[in-house]
Amino acid sequence: MSYRKSPLRLAVFVSGRGSNLRAILEAIERGALNARVEVVWSNHPKAPALEIAKNFGIQTYAKLKPHKMSSAAYDKLILDLITPYEVDLIALAGYFRILSPVLIRAFRWKIVNIHPSLLPSFPGLHAQKQAIEYGVKISGCTLHFVTEALDAGPVIAQRVVPVFDDDTEETLAERILAQEHQLYPEVLELFAEQRIILEDGKKPQVRILSAKK
Repeated sequence: MSYRKSPLRLAVFVSGRGSNLRAILEAIERGALNARVEVVWSNHPKAPALEIAKNFGIQTYAKLKPHKMSSAAYDKLILDLITPYEVDLIALAGYFRILSPVLIRAFRWKIVNIHPSLLPSFPGLHAQKQAIEYGVKISGCTLHFVTEALDAGPVIAQRVVPVFDDDTEETLAERILAQEHQLYPEVLELFAEQRIILEDGKKPQVRILSAKK
């Protein structure tokens, strides 16, 4: 039984092909996720993810950041666009741009991101390549809260993926992505059920409540 009756209201930020966006929308469609994507934002107007959103009847916005525009001004533009949708959570789903404090502070502890490594290992770009070059035997993906420090917010959940001796960056990325597609909707459902508690101390920690019987 869920704690929340009304759907979790989401804004999803995308930059690329949108496979995690599709996974979220399909989970909603089949009843596995009590949520509604209210709006999709992209920093790339030609991102394939926008077509996915439009096919599901979702409002989209997209704009490249002008070279002379500051990151703060750009994120203020985004904030002005999404505020009327009254979303509960912003889900970064392959959004290849670092958020400025403007957005992070406006949605404090209400922005989550999926990263293709077991954070705190291998933050930043090309995490799969970093894992292979370092020689680790396991990698995976991490769903975490977004803070002003890159890929350093409190971990919500992780999935482990083995790294094989013959793996390339591409093959490892493909296996990790398959786990992302499962993990993201599952964690969003925990938010929908109000089962994720952030204990906001000197070093914030995430606690997940047991399912209500």
